[in-house]
Amino acid sequence: MPRQLARPPLQAPAARRLYATTDGGRAVDLEPFDRDWADAADGFLRHNGAALRRLDVRATIEPARRGVRVRLLPGSRAGAVPLRLATSGQVFSGLVVRPRFGWAGMGQVLAQTGWQAAPDLLPLPLVPGSGREVPPWVIAGPALRRLRELLGRLRRGYRMAEAVLPQVRGHVQWTRYAAEQLTRGEWHRFPCRFPDLAQDPRLRAQVRWALERLHRALAGVAGSDRLALALAEEALALLTGLADVAAQRPGHPASGGGLLDPVVEAGLEALGWVSDDRGLGGAAELDGLAWASALDALWERFVEAQARRWAAALGGCVTTARERTALVPVRWQQRGGVSLGHLAPDVVVRVGRQVVIFDAKYKAHLAGLDAEGWRAFTEDEQAAHRADLHQALAYAALFDAEAVTTVLVYPLRAATWRALADERRAALLADVATGGRPLRLALAGLPFGWGAGDDRQLGLWAWRGLLAG
Repeated sequence: MPRQLARPPLQAPAARRLYATTDGGRAVDLEPFDRDWADAADGFLRHNGAALRRLDVRATIEPARRGVRVRLLPGSRAGAVPLRLATSGQVFSGLVVRPRFGWAGMGQVLAQTGWQAAPDLLPLPLVPGSGREVPPWVIAGPALRRLRELLGRLRRGYRMAEAVLPQVRGHVQWTRYAAEQLTRGEWHRFPCRFPDLAQDPRLRAQVRWALERLHRALAGVAGSDRLALALAEEALALLTGLADVAAQRPGHPASGGGLLDPVVEAGLEALGWVSDDRGLGGAAELDGLAWASALDALWERFVEAQARRWAAALGGCVTTARERTALVPVRWQQRGGVSLGHLAPDVVVRVGRQVVIFDAKYKAHLAGLDAEGWRAFTEDEQAAHRADLHQALAYAALFDAEAVTTVLVYPLRAATWRALADERRAALLADVATGGRPLRLALAGLPFGWGAGDDRQLGLWAWRGLLAG
């Protein structure tokens, strides 16, 4: 009987390596297996599938020169998740999906929308190596917002205070009175100890500890990151209101178990984020928290904010799908088996008897177009956007108005958008032939986050022709 050769063990990727790509960008190829690749690959997907789905990453198994490779294809989310071994489930590496418009662009949009679409912190192990890749404001920004709201909502409670008063209050400390006040000739002033109504001192002390921690992390990179500098200054401003308490590290986990006011519960959760010394990233730390950010939702918030500013300048009325004020029900004649219950334009602006509909489109392939390519978009790229245009026409038919304009808003790199705005091409308009009221389509671009200078005002000026007449 021939001697059986020993089977070589499965090979894992380089330990602690951080894989990186961009949203909507190139796939990441892992080649972790040598033999029995089908079982090993299945195990990898079993241990990592849920985390990858949270990051909108699609994993596939494909043949490779050394047996098999696992291909990770990014979607429209940015974030970081750990990767686990196929056999033991232990964390061996991490995956970071960067925003295609850069960390600075993402940070600008988050700040300019009030951190309303802040990244989601995932209940997963720390991501090896991501601390040096992910800016600290990814965690610090939403944490500061929550802590600021927590300080504004803290319940008031009693604490024991001590003071020297001209009138007796509470309990007089007679030993101290004899040793200090009488020897100084201040017999008319009394050292007292009394209950004082004040904000919860223990929780305020924990918030101070967290703010100091956030300030240190942000100040460490503030020299090269304007957003980090702005957040560091915000943390310092909040600290000035906590000078009466000594910093105290919060216990872990800091949570009210879902029984408290939502603002307080969210603030306690933020304390838990900060209490992990490795959770904020930064140049001095190797590992970071797992998180995910839906960039398409973030883009919708940014477009909504711009549309609101544009409407305010014209005295318009704004409704949105996010607030469920712009939903239009679809009434089917047959019940059951129908998935579409309503149409939901992102933003609807009414100005007099005109309606302008804004629909945010976070499309990957528009980001790299230069000014010349954008000029040719309505002809050369129309076929690829037929579904978007059909959707725009469907939205236009929903409203009773003298004129309707539907605007598809796409993200562009700042330099491309600025060049188009200077040439009055930041919004391209087309008339649609109808038998009644005027109907227009617009393809508009916005930079992914406003930079310095007068870009925001220039953005309002670029949309000046969206109203008919």
